[in-house]
This record gives sequence, structure tokens and C-alpha cells, in this order.
Amino acid sequence: MSTHADPPTPHRTTRTRLTIPDVCADLGISRSTFYDWRAKGRSPRCIKLPNGDIRINRTEYERWLTTLEETA
Repeated sequence: MSTHADPPTPHRTTRTRLTIPDVCADLGISRSTFYDWRAKGRSPRCIKLPNGDIRINRTEYERWLTTLEETA
């Protein structure tokens, strides 16, 4: 019996971890822009998985977005 979790399916609308393409699509930016922001410390905190993939916790992403809000 495998101990791996099932891969995400299109039926799951709310995942707890986002991929870089998820974040880039939501923000309307390129992958290279995301990596540039990450190198400069301007991206949301990321999780590097053992296989090298990067994920962003949804709650961290939402928190990061609120820090970008300007007061009018």
C-alpha cells in the first residue's frame, strides 16, 4: 500500500498549497517575475519539497497579499 497522497484533482477547488503556476496565473505575472521577486525577498514564503518543487501555503499567500494593500 502506497503512503503517497493522491494527486490533486480538478474537483478540488481549495488546495492548501499552491504551485508557482497557480500564483503566477492569479497575479498575471510570468514565472521569471516570480523567481525575481523570490530572489529579492518580495514573494510569499515558499516551501521547497524534497523533490525540489516549490509550494506556497494558501494562508501565507493570502497574508502576503494583504501586506501589499495600500491604504487609501
